[in-house]
This record gives sequence, structure tokens and C-alpha cells, in this order.
Amino acid sequence: MQRIPGLKESWRLKNDPSSFILINENHDESFSGQIITNRDAMLRARIIYLFPTLDLKRSPINQKNMKKGMLIPLIVVLNLLYLSSCNSKGSLDKSAISTDTATIAKGKVIFAQNCGGCHNFRQDDIGPALGGVTDSVPADWLLHYIRDPKKMIESGDERAGQLFKKYKVTMPSFTSFSDDQLNGVIAFMNTHGKPEHRILKHNGKELSDPIPDSIKLSNLVVGVDFVTQFPASLKPGEVPRARITKLGYEPNSGKSFVLDLQGKLYRLENNNPVVYMDMAKLRPKFINEPGLATGFGSFAFHPEFGKNGLLYTTHTEAPGSGKADFSYDDTIKVTVQWVLTEWKVDQPGADTFSGKGRELFRANFVTGIHGVQEITFNPLSKPGDKDYGLLYIGAGDGGSVEEGFQFLAHSKDKIWGSILRIDPRGNNSANGQYGIPQDNPFVKGQSTKTLGEIYAYGFRNPHRITWSRSGQMFACNIGHSNIESVNLIMPGHDYGWPIREGTFLLDPYGDLKSVYPLPPNDSIFNITYPVAQFDHNGHGSAISGGYEYWGTTLPQLKGKFLFADLGPATLYYIDLADVKQGKQATIKEWRISMNGKPETFRHLAGSDRADMRFGRDAQGELYIMTKTDAKLYKLVSATMKPPDVH
Repeated sequence: MQRIPGLKESWRLKNDPSSFILINENHDESFSGQIITNRDAMLRARIIYLFPTLDLKRSPINQKNMKKGMLIPLIVVLNLLYLSSCNSKGSLDKSAISTDTATIAKGKVIFAQNCGGCHNFRQDDIGPALGGVTDSVPADWLLHYIRDPKKMIESGDERAGQLFKKYKVTMPSFTSFSDDQLNGVIAFMNTHGKPEHRILKHNGKELSDPIPDSIKLSNLVVGVDFVTQFPASLKPGEVPRARITKLGYEPNSGKSFVLDLQGKLYRLENNNPVVYMDMAKLRPKFINEPGLATGFGSFAFHPEFGKNGLLYTTHTEAPGSGKADFSYDDTIKVTVQWVLTEWKVDQPGADTFSGKGRELFRANFVTGIHGVQEITFNPLSKPGDKDYGLLYIGAGDGGSVEEGFQFLAHSKDKIWGSILRIDPRGNNSANGQYGIPQDNPFVKGQSTKTLGEIYAYGFRNPHRITWSRSGQMFACNIGHSNIESVNLIMPGHDYGWPIREGTFLLDPYGDLKSVYPLPPNDSIFNITYPVAQFDHNGHGSAISGGYEYWGTTLPQLKGKFLFADLGPATLYYIDLADVKQGKQATIKEWRISMNGKPETFRHLAGSDRADMRFGRDAQGELYIMTKTDAKLYKLVSATMKPPDVH
């Protein structure tokens, strides 16, 4: 038997390289071991779980106690299943789809750059799973839909209309691509069959409406003023106009900065955006494809930036651009590398950046989604505090769960799906480029593999990390198909993904669209649940968080934590006085007005998806950015009276 790198307990059979045994040690109460078989040698990573009831943990498998008579029948069964599934064919005539390897390779590149952020071949995500799509959908229809989905929806095409109704967003058009290029994409898609999922033995039935109570509309109406328009950073006609995602400030001067994922950091000068930093010029290997999470991810000024000139950033580079400090087995694909950099600015007070960068660490990520899109310092910490000068880093799961690599997330041995806390001025890390604070919860871990950098774990995508005035630390977590959540962060706690989504059971090896009631013995898993959550049934699809109002001009917002949903552009808040671990704070909806008249961000952006992001300036005032049209708005008034609807 041969050890397989990258898995907790796994063994490969020398006489059958397509089959292996995995002993699972994740916190999943449904099983403790499975027989699994590699069913896609070409991709080397697509695994199908079989025999979920076989208990391997209580009966360890090793060279000494392995029963030859037991393994041979299992191998025969697995190989029969493998061969039969490989020989199965769809009913559609696919003779027109190219099988030329060069065409498929070109299609793969186009897919990775333009489609991989929204689609994969195993699970529904922003768009539908595409495994086996060429077995059920004619290639000619796929060609026309990929080229111009909006046109097909407007023409009344039934299938296109159903997709829009289900996913509530229109896929970008690819009219600039030739037929040969699009047929290459279809040829690549044709190499992926329909995925099979292990069925979870769960307690209770699948929940079609996890949170049946609707969110009530409050009387809060907030007036907004237009602040500025950011330059378009994508091609003319492409949506969004610019990928503005974060507004923050330099703590000494109080100047506000806005980040565009495409590669630029803007300084706001008299409310006008001026380029401060251009990542593409500073880092030639910088990439912002395939979009969504990739690009210039985040920024954070050191609390003493005015004195030491230290600025921190994250950005993406192509696979293999450098040696990764955090990696996984080379049988698993790498789509991007995320890089954390410390920059020494020559003149902290200068209008534009000049200086030199020092790489702190580099990490491989399976896909271009759920990356390192959040870094921040605790704005409440003062010199002498334990938290002062320590950098918090939100690292998503990189889409690993959707791609079938569940073991990369939800582990104290791996950074994916975690919030990290480091001392960027220290040097006791494995690579010697940063420090690991001694009061981090896993510094003295039970295993030598435990990462001391981890502060909390069990997240799909910790979208925004913020603090309340009282010192509570929050992170909003973007869910998969059902639950969006606000989480109260405590050191060392496990927030559940991918065995939980919100306060519900999830099967990480099954269909991620399905959630179930928690098991009776749920307490033994020590999961920390959200303090507020909403589902996708009429309320949204991806949380955009979230700040407490710290300003002085809008007393009506005092004590409120404001957030939103990226999809329908719905605005929410919770009262921080209601936040208590183990309880669900009541979520309320609020609305906006402009020039004294009721308004919506969907109307302002001219799109069903305004793609909003919140920001907070040095005075504690709040802003909202709309990626779709690259505009910035400021919250300037508030009332608790209903708007005039007449």
C-alpha cells in the first residue's frame, strides 16, 4: 500500500491505482470512513464517495490487518462501477462537439479566464453546475446562450428564462468571441460528466425553506448623496463598470481610499478618485482574471503609517509564479496564488505611492473565488494593547468544497476557510517573514501541523471583518445556496463550514444546495453559530457586510450594524443590543431616499444587481459603493418615519 499525500488518513492499493481507502477525521457525524474511487484520471482529482456506512475508523486499515478476501470483492465492485459509469452516454447527438485535444485545451483556458468564477462542474454556485450539461442541452443552444444570454432571455427562450428565474442574475455576454472559441469552451465542458454525490444519512428531511419567517420592513429610511464616479476599469459595455470593493482610510491623515479589484488603489481628493497605487505596474505577475475574487484583493494601513510608512496588500498571481508557503498536493489544480505584501512607502504623506514591497506569504487556491479579500487592523487597539499592530486576514476556502476537495477547508492544519492573525513585523513564522502572536489560540496546538496563524476557522468566505465600539469582532460569511450570516468572532472557535451552513446541517460530500435540521447530538461538535442569518428565499444570495455606524451626524443609526445582500440590493440592519452568542438577532430591512424621494440602488445602478459594498471613513460615517456602475454614495440623513408613498 502507498500513502497518498494531502489527506488525513488514506491508502492507495498498489494492484489497483484507480481505487483507494480514505479514513476521514473531519467533524462529520454521518460517517467515519469511506471507500472512494478515482473516476477521472485525466483531471486526477474528481472523487466519488461510495459505501458511506463502512466504518474504517473503529477498525483501522493497515498492511497487517488488511483482509485480502475483503478487499478483492470491493475492488471488483468499484472497478465495475467505474467502467459502467465511464461507458454511459447521453441521449443527445454530440457528434458536432469537437474532441480535438488542442481545441479542448484552448477552450479550457477561455473557460478558466471567463467562466470559472461563476461555474464549476460539481455544484451549483453563482451559476449552475456544468458537469454533464452537454448530455442534456444541445451544443447549438449552448453556443447561442453563451454568446448573448440576455438576448435569449428577452426572446422568450424557455430554458434561458428558467435559468434567469432560478439564479436571479444574467450571465455576461461573450459576443467578442468567435464561434471557434465558443465551440472550444463547449468541447472542454463536454469532457466533464454529470457528478455523482454520496447521499448523507441525515436526521430529518431536506429543508426547502430553512428560515420561514420573513424579514420585516422597518421604518428606517436613510438619505444618500452621490459622491463620485470611478473610472471604468473593464472593457466598454462590460458589467460591472469597475470592481470597486473596499473603502478604508489611512489612520493618521484620515484620508479615504477606495480599491478596484482590477488593480488600482484610489485616494479620494475632494471626493475625486486619484490613482495612488497601481498593482500591475508594481507586480508584473499580477493578474485580475478570471474575475470575481481575483485581482487587487484588499489593503490595510499600519496604525503608525504616518511614522513607519507600512502598507499591506493582497493580490493574485498566476499558478507557479512563486513558491507557495501554503500549498496542497500537486494532484489538485491551482487556479491562482494569493500574495500578502508589506510595502515600505518612501514618503507616507505623498499623493502617490512610491516604495518597495516585501512578500510575507503566498498561498495556492483551487479556484478564483473566495480568496484573500480582507485584511485589516483592529481600529480600537492602542499602543500597548495585545492586538496593536496585528494584522487580521480573511482567507476563503478558494472554492475547494465546490470542487470536491472538502478536506482543504475546516481544518486547523490549513489556512483555507479561516481568519488569520499575524504580527507582520515579527519573524517566527515557518518562512521567517512574519510573526505568530503567542496569544493566538492554536499556537500550542495538539499537533505539530496545527497552524498558529489561525484565529478562527470554518468559513466559506469571511467577506468583511469589523469591530463594534464595544470591542466585539464580526465577520460576515457568504453562504452557498441557502444561508447568509453575521458571525461574532471569538478566538479558536469553529464556525462550521462545510459541515454547517448557518444553523443547519450540510453534507459536504453531497449536494450543497440541500440543508437539513441539526442532529440531536449537535452539541458534541462545538460549532459556533451565527448571531444573525437570512436565507435565499426572497431575501438574497450573498451577504455584503457590514459595519456599525460610528459617526455623529446620524444619531438614528447609533448602535446599528448595517449590511446588505449583493443580489437584489436589499439593505438590512441588526441592533447590536440584541447580539448574543447562541441567539439570533432580529434582522430588519431599511430603505434609502435621494433628494427627499424614495429610491433604490437597483434603480440608481440601472441593474437588477447593484453589487453593493459598504465602507467607513475616519469619522465613522458610512458609504455604499455600487460595482455595477462604479459609483460611491454617502449616508447623509436618517429618519424612522415611513417614506411618502403618494
